[in-house]
Amino acid sequence: MKVIVHTDGGSRGNPGPAAAGFTLDDADGHRLQAKAFFLGETTNNVAEYTALIKALEAARKLGAEQVAVYSDSELMVRQLSGAYKVKSEAIRPLFEQVNELRSQFESCLVRHVRREKNEQADRIVNQALDARRDVEDKPVKGSQRSAGGSINPKEERKEEREKVRRSEAPTILPSSVRTFSPSSIAHVVTTSELDDATRQKRIRLGVLISGGGRTMLNLFDAIKRGELNAEIAVVISSLSAVAGVARARNAGLPLKIVRKKDCADLDAFSKQIEKELDAAKVDLVVQGGWLCLWKIPPQYENRVMNIHPALLPCFGGKGMWGHHVHEAVLAAGCKVSGCTVHFCTNEYDKGPIIVQRTCPVQDDDTPDALAERVFEQECLAYPEAIELFAEGRLQVEGNRVWVRG
Repeated sequence: MKVIVHTDGGSRGNPGPAAAGFTLDDADGHRLQAKAFFLGETTNNVAEYTALIKALEAARKLGAEQVAVYSDSELMVRQLSGAYKVKSEAIRPLFEQVNELRSQFESCLVRHVRREKNEQADRIVNQALDARRDVEDKPVKGSQRSAGGSINPKEERKEEREKVRRSEAPTILPSSVRTFSPSSIAHVVTTSELDDATRQKRIRLGVLISGGGRTMLNLFDAIKRGELNAEIAVVISSLSAVAGVARARNAGLPLKIVRKKDCADLDAFSKQIEKELDAAKVDLVVQGGWLCLWKIPPQYENRVMNIHPALLPCFGGKGMWGHHVHEAVLAAGCKVSGCTVHFCTNEYDKGPIIVQRTCPVQDDDTPDALAERVFEQECLAYPEAIELFAEGRLQVEGNRVWVRG
């Protein structure tokens, strides 16, 4: 069972009289619950987290397995994604409680929406504030519209798809302009052609590693937390004795060893990788610390991603990996660095850029210190790029990627 959650929390004074509320709808837009709780004197942030805790507890009682949460608190959403640290001692236990609740669902995605898209949760919170007591909206049986009159989730998705259809012509794009998604393997499609079942399908990942497997574990942890709607179908390591092999086994991930030295030539090496990916029915290949050039077959064009620990096209190419990159960044006197997620071609660190994230370079940085700061951004950038692919929102035109919708 999937439940759509909208949460809101507010304080009149910050701190001041506060309330926390939520609405729960099923995947067809039928209202399940709408409640708000008067909290007495507290802050906005406490109210926002309390609303999410109450909503997740309610969804759990209803037997929800998958939850999609929408909140207009950008701070809370960024804290839960790892983009911002939780510094407040008052918020930290609430933050931990939310993550504990999220782990109890098969998936639990938390996303930011503008306030005008969250008006029903906002309305019931204001009702509780005005009444200075808990309130509840009783759902109207069989109705797909709440008392607030907003469009329900199913109708909203239909309306958004219609807007995309009206703005796109032709429906089938020419070969020079392609939109890629798990369902676009056999033919080229536009985002508007993807149905809800495809969008909600777990994307199957093939992860290529040559070292410690930190990127692999980052993706695995994001999946476990419900932040990434994916599964790791196979891990392929180009070496048999690296730490990533043990980590994959300890995590219970399907593992294959494909070593270059065991293959007659580059073609044979590439064919073996292709064979393992095909056998695992992989939708998207993600390279995480993969140090081997391989020939990407035509059916995997724009279905192989790589993450590089610098802002490409700078500090890329053969030999530019790991500490070599960070040493070069420091030697060049750069004031910022970061990471790049891009589609792979048959050249080192080439291909259309999907996502880039930046971080400052400190005057006293060492390569190791900079590497840790860049890796924090990698932990955010890769899941973001994979999610965009899974949603069918990446359009490749020449050497550029456009994010649609």
